[in-house]
Amino acid sequence: MNILLEDIGKRFNKNWIFRHIGIEFESGQVYAITGNNGSGKTTLLKVISGISQSSEGKLSYSKNNTAIEAEAVFKYLTFVGPYTELIEEFSLVEIIDFYAKLKPLTIEKGLLIDRLGFDSVKNRYIKNYSSGMKQKVKLGLALFTQSDLLLLDEPTSNFDESNTNWYLEMMDQQKNKTIIIGSNQTYEYGFCNEVINLNNFKN
Repeated sequence: MNILLEDIGKRFNKNWIFRHIGIEFESGQVYAITGNNGSGKTTLLKVISGISQSSEGKLSYSKNNTAIEAEAVFKYLTFVGPYTELIEEFSLVEIIDFYAKLKPLTIEKGLLIDRLGFDSVKNRYIKNYSSGMKQKVKLGLALFTQSDLLLLDEPTSNFDESNTNWYLEMMDQQKNKTIIIGSNQTYEYGFCNEVINLNNFKN
């Protein structure tokens, strides 16, 4: 998927978070969005995903040179952030079954559970998982969903070193997706093709 941002700006009340962003995200490339706390990394990811609307500028999407309407972009993307939620009354097995009804996975359920390393806890309710385990489930679901655009906000939140290494290994296996990572941690995005610093887009 290609995404074109033309003079994009976002404000809350009278305060501009960022302005005059002009970027083209190209299909199959991996990008990082960095910047100081409050620079708008999460906000920009939400604008790109369609969760939030920009205050100015134009945002357009295309796949194989065919335009995609903004209202339909959700069909093509997956989004993970510390604020995205899981249904905690489900077990891991149940949540994978539920999720797979919404968007197809690229691997079968048993293999996904194995990749997560959660076979021994697959029937445990998500509410009884640690915060790091929940984050790993969210990432696992996103990474192995059939999608063209993957948006990751602070992907290793609540991760220890072992899970961070797992994240890096899994990211190395992602192919043919446009990936955008919001982060200030170099180890989360050191493999990216391009780094975009939002400190350069202040009013």
